Amino acid sequence: MVDTLDFTLPPELEAHEPPEARGRTRDGVRLLVGRRSSGEVSHHEFRDLPHLLDPGDLLVVNTSATLPAAVRLDKIAVHFSTPVPDGDDDRLWLVELRRRTGKASVPYPGGCPGEWIPMPGGATLTLVGRHSERLWAARLSTAVVPYLRTFGVPIRYGYVRRDWPTAAYQTVFAYDRGTGGAEMPSAARPFTPELVTRLVAGGVLLAPITLHTGVASPEAHEPPYAERYEVPEQTAALVGHVRARGGRVIAVGTTAVRALETAADPSGHVRAARGWTEHVITPEDGVRVVDGLLTGLHEPRSSHLMMLTAIAGHGLLESTYRAALDGEYLWHEFGDLNLLLSH
Repeated sequence: MVDTLDFTLPPELEAHEPPEARGRTRDGVRLLVGRRSSGEVSHHEFRDLPHLLDPGDLLVVNTSATLPAAVRLDKIAVHFSTPVPDGDDDRLWLVELRRRTGKASVPYPGGCPGEWIPMPGGATLTLVGRHSERLWAARLSTAVVPYLRTFGVPIRYGYVRRDWPTAAYQTVFAYDRGTGGAEMPSAARPFTPELVTRLVAGGVLLAPITLHTGVASPEAHEPPYAERYEVPEQTAALVGHVRARGGRVIAVGTTAVRALETAADPSGHVRAARGWTEHVITPEDGVRVVDGLLTGLHEPRSSHLMMLTAIAGHGLLESTYRAALDGEYLWHEFGDLNLLLSH
């Protein structure tokens, strides 16, 4: 592995289906733990998590529900990402157009402003203008979220070989507020009610944030666009309480890191906050709040690896990913997990 952002991922290490379809429970996936203080990398099952954390540690979890955000037409698919930032029209969203290629899809470069696309159920999608090279601002002729709940399916990329119901993409922490994210906050998927009970019984604290994810960019590896988030007042207070007493703040997923670090001032004090975040975490800027991250295994050159380097350091991340490759861990949202701890 020449660089932490560039390595070769063998196709056989891609998780093609949920662990339940492989004869495992949700919490039966594997867990690779890296500790920055010692440089140690160790192998576990995810259900071992309560024994790997200390009483007084705080897990910050994302409560975003996953929307069935893909609508398939004959030749293209429309992936609904987020409402247009700071807009007040629930029909105006950022979307990605993808060309269907059998069971998968690839980015579709076509389209022009003013073009309208007939959608299932008699709806119409009008392309308003380019938001970026990949995303369009587009207006649906009806409210987007109720429409997706009727006509949408979960976003699926080529490494997942068949459709799975929306329930397969919800975490135990998902709370439906009438909206949601385009893709699953997958680091929380292995949690079960029984595992949460064991964590709480062992003195581990949990606190919610919400960050609704936009569509991923598996081909381009772009940084995330602006996303909606909320850090509640109670969570901000609990983060401060834990940090003041020497406990660790461990984010469950990169989405939780992004929300917390957006809400933190330069000294690391977290305040209640909500809105849109464009914060991108890099090794140069580092992190101010988070002492650990529970996350999936990310693709080569993914922008998420910059965040992981900021938390774990270059050396530990390289060792961890080498161990994951050598140990044949599984990648992507239905794969195995990685816990990175600064101490």
